[in-house]
Amino acid sequence: MKKTGERSSSDGARTPGVPGSSKKGRRKQRHRKRQGGDAKNASLHRAEAGHSAGIAEEAGSSRPEGAKRQRKARRAKPNRAERRALLNQKLHAPVVNIDPGGTSVEVIQPAPAPKEEAKTHGSAQARQSGPVEQQSPRPSQGYRSRENDANRRHHHADTRGDGTHRFPSRHRHQATGSQELYAALDLGTNNCRLLIARPEQRGFRVVDAYSKIVRLGEGVGRNRKLSDDAISRAIEALQVCQQKISERGVQRARLIATEACRAAENGEEFVSRAKKEAGLELEIVSQETEARLAVAGCVSLVDPEADGVLLFDIGGGSSEIVWLDLRNRYGARGYALTRFVRTWTSLPLGVVNLAERHGGVHVTSDVFEAMVDDVSQRLENFPLGNELSRAIERGNVHMLGTSGTVTTLAGVHLGLKRYDRRRVDGAWMEQEDVSAMINQLLNMSYQERVENPCIGEDRADLVLAGCAILEGIRRRWPCQRLRVADRGLREGILMEMMAADKVWSNSNHKRRRTPRKEYNR
Repeated sequence: MKKTGERSSSDGARTPGVPGSSKKGRRKQRHRKRQGGDAKNASLHRAEAGHSAGIAEEAGSSRPEGAKRQRKARRAKPNRAERRALLNQKLHAPVVNIDPGGTSVEVIQPAPAPKEEAKTHGSAQARQSGPVEQQSPRPSQGYRSRENDANRRHHHADTRGDGTHRFPSRHRHQATGSQELYAALDLGTNNCRLLIARPEQRGFRVVDAYSKIVRLGEGVGRNRKLSDDAISRAIEALQVCQQKISERGVQRARLIATEACRAAENGEEFVSRAKKEAGLELEIVSQETEARLAVAGCVSLVDPEADGVLLFDIGGGSSEIVWLDLRNRYGARGYALTRFVRTWTSLPLGVVNLAERHGGVHVTSDVFEAMVDDVSQRLENFPLGNELSRAIERGNVHMLGTSGTVTTLAGVHLGLKRYDRRRVDGAWMEQEDVSAMINQLLNMSYQERVENPCIGEDRADLVLAGCAILEGIRRRWPCQRLRVADRGLREGILMEMMAADKVWSNSNHKRRRTPRKEYNR
């Protein structure tokens, strides 16, 4: 009889598929294959964990084609910047100043040491055994000496030359997070507003805010001076702002004063008194700066498809009007739109001085029309006014209003039982809606305006003066749509400071790659 297969090995298992192979042999072969696969998987796991290829070959396997070797964990040692920082701490330790009365303790952190000095004297200074707390900083390296600190004891911020302030280290020890806190203060004719924020990847996040109606410009239109009562109210509000700035650990701030201090003869005297009593150094800004800051604070609400925007800021003592010509913006948005200012003007009319001139408590239709005529006369000299009218006639131009007047109209239009900024900021109103709201407020009595939750007693005598300014602008340039902005100079100040510090261009956040197919619309 002829044999059809080879003889089995010593374990009795025959070749698979050959007649006569025993079932026990096939089970052993399957067992060997499983053991071989486990060995390969174990060797691959060791290769991916960082073992050498030689170890993987000894185990009977190699790394699959296309698989990347994982990097070894870096050794926990300081890099060059960390070594330089540690060396700087050894060379120049903080200086502790204690006031004679023992009421405050100030820690002055020295500036980083130059690279050349760190390389030259690093090894010798690091081996000194004397106490580094007794080494006095050198003013030539940018440190503040004890004499300079004594001279600046009553100054809570160092002016940087660009209108902003860098607060000393005694206000920084409570700062949280890896990014600086910024503060913007707007002391207007009617309000004192403070905003503290931290920059984020796209804009900023508000940390704290404060707003108080002080009516600093009360009586300035008649007497050309700030009254003592108005100064006292403003100083009291500024003291609250200074406390918030100190408690939050703000590092960068800009504190501005607008029309009331510009028009008053004792405006500079008030600024000196605010610096002495409240510890804040105010900056009286020009009308052009005020208009630019209003644009910077509101451009994020511009319609992306609009060809132009008529932006206005109705203040207490003045009203700024800006035309943004966006026909050639080529996709620019956000803060970049501030470059497209075509023309602007500042009217010496606000809700406070206009209400003082015509009355704000009992406003009839005739009084209201007299207010509108006063505003219309001021708008006749607006530069490029006829060209703006032609741009509005072509369409795709909308209004953007930032003031208490438009936010009040939006709150009444939405029927809010309590003012809600989240619903008001960014709301759209058609031309018919604005006319209806102005007529509704004009038909209200003074007491009804006081009882309205979106107006209140503080604005009841000023809101119709603001409506008259808005009506004068609408009659000169009738736009179909109005967008409401519950933001303004404070947001513009923050945007300008953060843009100057390049906080967004230096962001460490990695941009997520979007699949190409999502761009094909």
